[in-house]
Amino acid sequence: MIRLDASTVLLQWSVGGLLFLWVTCRHRKVGIGYGWLLRSTYIIMLIGALVVGLLTKTVLEREIITIGIVIATAVPLLISFLNRKNEEKNLNLNLDLVAPILGIAALVVAALDAGGPPALAIARILIGAIFLGVVSDAMLLGHWYLVQPGLVRSPLLELVRLTGIIWPFELAVLLYPTGMISVINGNIDDGYGGLLGWFWIACTVMTIILVFVTRAALKERQYSAVMAATGLLYLAILTGFGMDLVARATLA
Repeated sequence: MIRLDASTVLLQWSVGGLLFLWVTCRHRKVGIGYGWLLRSTYIIMLIGALVVGLLTKTVLEREIITIGIVIATAVPLLISFLNRKNEEKNLNLNLDLVAPILGIAALVVAALDAGGPPALAIARILIGAIFLGVVSDAMLLGHWYLVQPGLVRSPLLELVRLTGIIWPFELAVLLYPTGMISVINGNIDDGYGGLLGWFWIACTVMTIILVFVTRAALKERQYSAVMAATGLLYLAILTGFGMDLVARATLA
């Protein structure tokens, strides 16, 4: 089973997003403003996770590590801003790996606190973080092409490709018993006569379809293809989050 915890979901989202920030920025192809945008966004979400955790069900170890993740994200943000005229020489992009590494520890703590088979709980939370992070960063990067229109498409293609690679693992851990198979075959009542189970199937199938359609769109040479891909990624975020969060809500 899965416990739906808003603090842990925000933490997952932030940790996954910060991981793929490093994946994209390590090529040094995107402008430094992209790093500022994502670090700032995920710091706000991490603070939200901390506040929600403190106000609802506090998991002390998770909250303490979350404070460390905020600091680990703020440090490269500050260094990048102070050295914005010469960032390539002054910012070690491996600093962006510190926050996701700390995030793994926080998510393991959250998974063990949630109960259930430990290995399955950890796998679901960690893979969920990676899945939510990659699809979110892909959409944000698509928007960045408006700011940096001359940017090559390889960073966006990489994130779209990784979304397709991660999707089967997300599917597997959500189906693994006790999982969505039990909802689909009726052993677990979703409270809506099976409607949530069908909605989950639709979100799951549509997510991978959108990934393939996005990759096809990016093969077109016109600049408008990137904007079309970004619009498709908006839909992929909705279906991807539906895939993850509907399963949590149903199995909670």
